[in-house]
Amino acid sequence: MPYNNNQQHFTSHDGTSLFYQHWASSHNPEKKAIVMFHRGHEHSGRMAHLVEELDLPDFDFFAWDARGHGESPGERGDAPSFSACVKDIQYFVQHIEQTYAIPPENIAIVAQSVGAVLAATWVHDYAPKIRALCLASPAFDIKLYVPFAKQGLTLLNKLRGNFFIQSYVKAKMLTHDLDRAQQYDHDPKIAKAISVRMLLGLYDAAERLVKDAQNIYVPTQVLCSGADFVVQQKPQRDFYERLAHPNKEFHVLEGFFHDTLGEQNREIAVKKVRRFIQQCFAHPYDMPDVLNADKIGASCSTAEQFSQALPKTSLKKLFWDLTQRQLKFGSQFSKGLKIGEQTGYDSGSTLDFVYRNQSESQNLLGKVIDQQYLNAIGWRGIRARKQNIESLLEKYAALLAKKRKPVRILDIAAGHGRYILDAVAQLPKQPESILLRDYSELNVKAGQALIQERGLNEIATFVQADAFDTASLANIKPKATLAVVSGLYELFSDNDLLRQSLTGLYKAMLKDGYLIYTGQIWHPQQEFIARTLTSHRQGEAWVMRLRSQAEMDALVEQAGFKKIDQCIDEFGIFTVSVAQKIEP
Repeated sequence: MPYNNNQQHFTSHDGTSLFYQHWASSHNPEKKAIVMFHRGHEHSGRMAHLVEELDLPDFDFFAWDARGHGESPGERGDAPSFSACVKDIQYFVQHIEQTYAIPPENIAIVAQSVGAVLAATWVHDYAPKIRALCLASPAFDIKLYVPFAKQGLTLLNKLRGNFFIQSYVKAKMLTHDLDRAQQYDHDPKIAKAISVRMLLGLYDAAERLVKDAQNIYVPTQVLCSGADFVVQQKPQRDFYERLAHPNKEFHVLEGFFHDTLGEQNREIAVKKVRRFIQQCFAHPYDMPDVLNADKIGASCSTAEQFSQALPKTSLKKLFWDLTQRQLKFGSQFSKGLKIGEQTGYDSGSTLDFVYRNQSESQNLLGKVIDQQYLNAIGWRGIRARKQNIESLLEKYAALLAKKRKPVRILDIAAGHGRYILDAVAQLPKQPESILLRDYSELNVKAGQALIQERGLNEIATFVQADAFDTASLANIKPKATLAVVSGLYELFSDNDLLRQSLTGLYKAMLKDGYLIYTGQIWHPQQEFIARTLTSHRQGEAWVMRLRSQAEMDALVEQAGFKKIDQCIDEFGIFTVSVAQKIEP
């Protein structure tokens, strides 16, 4: 066997050291790799057999132990959240790139069951430029066999907090391979319980993935076990049918149990994976063109659908009209709804209320409405976005200081500027300058008051300006080293507007400066928002066109930046990314 096996650790996003195995090829001149993700309950050792069986000697192989599994730390079968494990993958792949000089374009993923959902979620949410994604029996919908089990677990989780569920799955339900089944039964590293927060997080991520699979732009192969007692087959097929990439495959392996790549006749599945990977590497990496997604494609058609007026007598129109009237009535009591109705639910004033995150109504009914309003999933995501911006701003300000470069902060659409000023307050040293801009006179006045309130007049300026005016941005002096665009591009579907803005931003920044930009890749209330909420733009309906992370990243890269970092909230709605200005 032409491999040397090494056992290593990498440091993930929260400082946790996670275990992985590396099988180094004795001949890998093109720097290619297969990265493997194990089933729930298992560990990297359970996929080690694939290193030989895949028969790809010119690839390095990597396999981790997810946190709470195998040699990695954490309570067995648990993690802080499902999204934390997805972010672990991002750090794992970054570690592989930095440590072994293997770029994402030369990586193929082979993942099974829960590991397949983790890997697919990472590809959807972070848009890595990998070469191939092979998913074996992805656990998009686990068969719990008890009626209303998911609803019951959700309720118990709210009442009791996190707890553990023992797996009903026996080894004989996983594979016909008696030796492998026996190993499963006697392996002390197998964690046969899973925490309810991980299980519910898995369900939520899987539901989102299946609905939004059109935003995965990677060649994808799905292997479906025909006699699977553990997961449902229909969501696997639904996921496959929605995939956007033309190079995709779906195979039903008749008679196979859930452990697809560990079955008795697994060479059938393994051959399909090998062929798919070889064909994906037969040509140079080619990223599908997503730069015109505002003019053609799924996100464009969905936004058009929600923009179109409903028939006057339809039940759907009556429902949304009633909902809109309820919001207007509620605004008589609720300060939060009143701000939304008066200035737009996407306005800087609304966002500032959401950031303050407290009921400000004077009457009891208004206080109750405010609390429910602030607890909406979209606003919770907005507040998580604010935390991620603050974290990344602090991280890259520290990096600039370490490199002895000036910290000059620029926000081109700051709203009231609260999130930027909150972030600045966390910095160990004040920046050299802060320039905040916004198109709204109301926002500028509110922001200037905040600057005054916080005693930042000497370093901070707030001016009224257009975030899409290329020339105005290009003429900013002094040039920024840390620019922020938060919550702006999500409000405009036209990519040409973003190009104007990003072109100006590129010219407004020093070489190697950092751009922090946000995206909205999914929203569970997209139709509700379009049918009932008004925008800041003269009372128009707030119709959002959701941009995939791949589309957002492509626009940023087209302007001359290189993406280097990313965060996302646990709901999978808002991303916060970092790109560096690269000069030719």
